[in-house]
Amino acid sequence: MACNKFVTLSNDEKMPIIGIGTWQASDEEIETAIDSALEAGYRHIDTAPVYGNEQAIGRVLKRWLDAGKIKREELYIVTKLPPISNRPHEVEPTIKKSLADLQLDYVDMYLIHTPFTICINPDGSFKMDEEGLMEVDKSTNLAATWLEMEKLVAQGLTKSIGVSNFSKEQVERLLKNCKIPPANNQVEHHVYLQQRDLIDFCQANNVVVTAYSPLGSKGIAKFNAQAGLKRDLPDLMDIPEVKDIAVAHGKTPAQVLIRWIIDTGVVAIPKSTNAARLKQNLDVFDFQLSADEVAKLCALDKNIRICDFAFFHGVERHPEFTFKNQYTN
Repeated sequence: MACNKFVTLSNDEKMPIIGIGTWQASDEEIETAIDSALEAGYRHIDTAPVYGNEQAIGRVLKRWLDAGKIKREELYIVTKLPPISNRPHEVEPTIKKSLADLQLDYVDMYLIHTPFTICINPDGSFKMDEEGLMEVDKSTNLAATWLEMEKLVAQGLTKSIGVSNFSKEQVERLLKNCKIPPANNQVEHHVYLQQRDLIDFCQANNVVVTAYSPLGSKGIAKFNAQAGLKRDLPDLMDIPEVKDIAVAHGKTPAQVLIRWIIDTGVVAIPKSTNAARLKQNLDVFDFQLSADEVAKLCALDKNIRICDFAFFHGVERHPEFTFKNQYTN
């Protein structure tokens, strides 16, 4: 059964409150996962060029659409303007490349992936300076990029536009300098990083929030290791309070974590390539967390940011970089 709970965006478009995240999955894994997700009832698929899997997702979508197993209007597809293309003149060609890879005429939501911009060499590799740090383009003008994002809506290339990894101040700046307000801000959000001030601000201004890494992100350890970072990342599924609440409801810890998020009107995009877990992550509408249980989960906030982009050595020098946390404070 398809996910039939939605949030309504500022432009009256409806976004399924649960989607599937697709970061860190090989082509083979993602094709199998998207097939399983669509079978399980997912209709909201979140991707991005930097995930390297838009073509694989496009192949699955084309199979389902061509076979008449699903209609395009039943799908909700989100992709993003990558950090290497965060410049006004790159907005239109970048979304057109994504549409070609996804084999679609339009996406439902197009996001600016990060507020910062990273430089690349002509061969596509990251540009590094003499110190081995990533070169950043400090001339990033988010208002100018946003103006080009607005044009995509008029062209019919996307139904909605939004941002990702934007701070309260960055969202506020766009709201003051736009014709089309951002409909969505996709940020890291889970019991250990609740970002209440940011979420409350977005919701008060009719900007729907999407939570990425709602169950944590074990896969990011690989990126950190490659970047020479040694970090003890938390296992959200092993938190005693979460496990106790799960037992009380006959649910998994993941189901409890997802339910806690969507009950506040925040969209969750848990990532899994396991068919059984994909079904479980969607099966969260038949139980209710008590006020006491919600209070216990809210009390877990530790300001632990799992995705702080530190694997991009040197990116913290960008003027729009805001990801301070327990490692960088």
